[in-house]
Amino acid sequence: MEDKYFSKLSPIMDYGAGAFLLLVAILTVIGNGAVLVAAVKKSSQLKPSELLSVNLAITDLVAALTMYPLAIASAWNHGWLGGDTSCIYYGLMGFLCGVASIMTLTAMAVVRLIITTSSTITANNINRRNIQISIVCIWLYALVWSIFPLSGWGEYGPEPIGTSCTIAWAEAHNSWNTSAFITVFFIICVILPASTLTLCYSWIALKHYQAYRNMKSNKRIFKTNKMQKKLTVMAVLVSVGFLGCWAPYAAISLWSVFHSSVNIPPTVSLLPCLFAKSSTVYNPFIYYAFSSTFRKEIREVKFCCIGQVQVPIGDPARNQPSVRWMKRNNVQIQPFQEENQ
Repeated sequence: MEDKYFSKLSPIMDYGAGAFLLLVAILTVIGNGAVLVAAVKKSSQLKPSELLSVNLAITDLVAALTMYPLAIASAWNHGWLGGDTSCIYYGLMGFLCGVASIMTLTAMAVVRLIITTSSTITANNINRRNIQISIVCIWLYALVWSIFPLSGWGEYGPEPIGTSCTIAWAEAHNSWNTSAFITVFFIICVILPASTLTLCYSWIALKHYQAYRNMKSNKRIFKTNKMQKKLTVMAVLVSVGFLGCWAPYAAISLWSVFHSSVNIPPTVSLLPCLFAKSSTVYNPFIYYAFSSTFRKEIREVKFCCIGQVQVPIGDPARNQPSVRWMKRNNVQIQPFQEENQ
């Protein structure tokens, strides 16, 4: 194993980091898996804008399944596993899922702004096909950025802690190529999306405030506006959660462009890395707290095989029970004679 792939952390910290990532991976798979199951169960009733929430769940689930097992094993191995090949793979998947996530959040903010502030005719242009095209464009855009380091602009490499890989920001101050990539990436894929999120949700908040004052007398319109406000708050929390998790990591990466990272303690490098990876956990819990529909779907998934048993009354000899499984959670026991009829 090369020196750059040896862990710079103590064995206790490595085991702790691995255990934390294992917990994050389990919660991510369970939570986002539930989101996808609920989406499949109501696929015919999904609104076009909800497809973006489904795509966000997919990005988080892909990250958990393709990246976290390798990171956990490397942490517990006290050194990166697989060498350069697995390091490039890990960095590429991290960029792919990260860029896809933040661009999906940006698209959600723009769509929410259009729905809130535009006329009915304009809002109707947000149909399923347009959203699907947007999702394809998001993944292609993320793929382009993840391929840049493979084509010579930027470089994937191990992080200072030695048990994780991403763009080689630790040595960025020594390379104009890597420094330029990190700077441009930070501006286009972090600053611009974050600014878009802030502007969109600030404008939406202003519109909701105006609508609250103008429509309070109309109960039906007031109720609709209240529901839209709730959806907006949910979307804001999802965005804030993602940006808040990645902000420390982005800050330390950008700082390394202008300063050497040699003097950064391993713990300082570890904590932003773990905090960023935890961003895949929160969204399902936010959906569960704010969406009664999502809570209902989760309960139906949980109890899909638990039904109500109806015991027949009559002659036991003639009423032999047979089980009929209904669509979701109804299990009926009927007389065998009636079943044949």
